[in-house]
Parts: sequence; structure tokens; C-alpha cells
Amino acid sequence: MTFMNESFSPRVNKITKNPWVSSIQDAVMTILPLILVGSLITIVSLLNSVFSWLPDFSLINTFTFGLLGLFVSFLIPYFIMEKKKLDNKKLIAGSTGLALYLFLLSPVILENGQIQFMLDRFGATGMFLSLIVGLFVGFVLVQFSKFSFFSEDSSIPDFIVVWFDTLIPITLIMLTGWLIGVQAKIDFFEVILAIFKPLSNIVQSYPGFVLSVFIPAFLYTFGISGWVMMPVIYPVYLSGLAENAQVAASGGTPSNIAVMETLYAFTSMGGIGTTLPLVIMMFFLGKSMRMKAIGQATIVPSIFNINEPLMFGAPIVFNPFLMIPMWITAIVIPSITYWVLHAGWVSIPTKTFMLWYLPMPISSYLATQDWRAIVLAMILFVVAFMIFFPFFKAYDIQERKKELEVSEYEQ
Repeated sequence: MTFMNESFSPRVNKITKNPWVSSIQDAVMTILPLILVGSLITIVSLLNSVFSWLPDFSLINTFTFGLLGLFVSFLIPYFIMEKKKLDNKKLIAGSTGLALYLFLLSPVILENGQIQFMLDRFGATGMFLSLIVGLFVGFVLVQFSKFSFFSEDSSIPDFIVVWFDTLIPITLIMLTGWLIGVQAKIDFFEVILAIFKPLSNIVQSYPGFVLSVFIPAFLYTFGISGWVMMPVIYPVYLSGLAENAQVAASGGTPSNIAVMETLYAFTSMGGIGTTLPLVIMMFFLGKSMRMKAIGQATIVPSIFNINEPLMFGAPIVFNPFLMIPMWITAIVIPSITYWVLHAGWVSIPTKTFMLWYLPMPISSYLATQDWRAIVLAMILFVVAFMIFFPFFKAYDIQERKKELEVSEYEQ
């Protein structure tokens, strides 16, 4: 505990505050509303099968969730400039990232001068390319920001200074894209996918999926946000969902279990670490006044999968009584989920669903569009309850003893 508190946690927090890592995190956080819109359209599409008169809203999904790569290519260099205190270059950095991203998508130039893009490359499958493009553009512009054609006391307006100071780096950035795409005739989009394919394969495997759920939960028990893992895991999740959607559309059977929708359907019951059963225990079974009060205070947010009040109020953070069962739960629950979905007993998600705040098992059904997901969610709740219960009981007894000792002392 001392090592985790004094050595491990500060180092991980230092990584999360790194401008390059945090820029990716901020880019992902910024596009979440667009993903949520896509999720709402997914729910509406379920109603189409019941109410045939409803119009087809699928194009809204295409131009929100379906353009994530495009958005991220702009946002990453934008946030890098912001965190490097180069605010006057934020917009030009984002625009350059967007230009290079489009260049490297290998568009087809037709004889009549029109340019033809493949729409599916703009979406989640383009996240890997947009990450590389965004970091590359940010790096080049940061390096060239150390030099200027003008002195600091120059009377020339700032916007003109920015124009001239970014001419060389932007030219080099676009020249790089030209050399790759035109001269070398390399489909860089496919190259990046091939490079990241081993990572995708690892995360989509049973050990990889369990670790992708366990590590954020483990870090969270030490007060470190699970978002520290998102720059690595989130693009894999998104590309996995995009692949599932393509396979399902062609009549195949999707196989990528490691997607965000799986987490929201099954493993995030009450929040990271499947903590809803613990809150239910505190609310109904707590003997100590403190446990009872925490249960009452946190049950509503926990139902809507918000467990920050519980994590820091119980607390679970740096509390061995509750940390250990949360670690066990973060291994057992995704393990059961993986093998049930792998066996085909419950459908694997194929459509975007980011309404993480919807209570289970409602979210379980909407994310999978399979009624069997409701049964699985209930089974997982019981399993998590059984894991937490003995640890909760021991902690509750300890807290009750403390309260009785204080009461006797006051008397």
C-alpha cells in the first residue's frame, strides 16, 4: 500500500498529465457527445421495426459516429498546441492535422477532377491513423515553435507572425504526406491498420479483454482515473465495433467482444468495477450507521453507473477491505461475459451504444439488442454480489465496532 501510494500512483498520474497523452484523452472526451448522438439514433432504429412509418435516421449516425477519425485528426494537434502554451497555433495545427489525414486516406482522383473517398475510413477504423497524424503534426509544429522569423519585440501583428512561422512546418508535413501517398504510392491507412492489428488481436483475446477491464478498475482503486488507459484501448474498442458492424451488415457473425458496448452492457454495472451490488448491500444490509448512510447517498448515482461518490466516499480507494473484491470482480465478471458471448449464447454488440448512464439491464438489452443479455446481466449481478458480500460484511462489522466504541466512550 505504501509503494502504491508513494511511488506507483504519482508516476501514473504524471503520465496522465503528459501533454501528449492528455491531448489524446481530451480529444476522445470532446467527441463523446457525437458518439452519444449516434447511440440515440441506434435506439431510435429499434423503433423502426415496430413503427414502420418512422423515417430512416441512419445518416445521422454516419455523420457523427461515422466521422470520428476525421474529428480526432483535428483535435489532437489542437490540444497539443493548447497544452504547450501555443494557443495562437491551435487552429492551424488542427487544420493541418485534418489536411494530412485526408491526404493519407488514399483518395481516388477521377478523370473529371473529382476526388473519391471511402466513407468507412472516416470513422472508427480511422482512429489509429488519426492518432498517428495528430501526434506527428503536433510534434513538428512544437519543434518549429522554438524558431521564428521575427524577434519578440517585433511590431508585426501576431497573426502575420503565425502565418510565416508555420509555413515551413506545414510544408514539411504536407510534403511527407505527398511522398508517402503519391511518390511511394503507399496506402498509409492500411499500413497503420496492419501495425496496430497485433494490438487489436491481443485486446480481442480473452486475456486481453479481461486485462482491458481489470487494469482501469485496478488503477481506480488507487484514485487513478481509468481514462489513463483510453489512449491505448479506446481506438481498439472503436475499430472492433466498426468491424462488427461491417461483418453483421454482410450477413456474417461478429467476433469482436472487446468493445465499449460490452462494458456498458455487462461489466460496468454501477460503474467501473461492477460496484452496484456493493451499494445495494450497504443500503439494505449495512449494520453500521456509516455504511447505511453511504448506501443511501450513493444508490441513485450507482443505479445510473456513476460510482465516484462510492469510490471516494466508502471509500474503496486505498481500502483493502473493498479494493480486493473489486479486483476479483474485475477479473471474474469480464471472464464470464467473454465466454458467454464467445459461445454465442448472447449476441455480440454491432451498433454504437454509449448511453453508459442507463441502468442495467436496460442498457444490456439496448447494447446487444438481445433479450438474453438481460438474463446474463442478472447472473453477473448475483456473482458480483457473492464476491463483495464477505468483504463487505467484515468491513461493516469493523465499522460497527468503531461506532459502538465511540458511543460507549461518549457515555
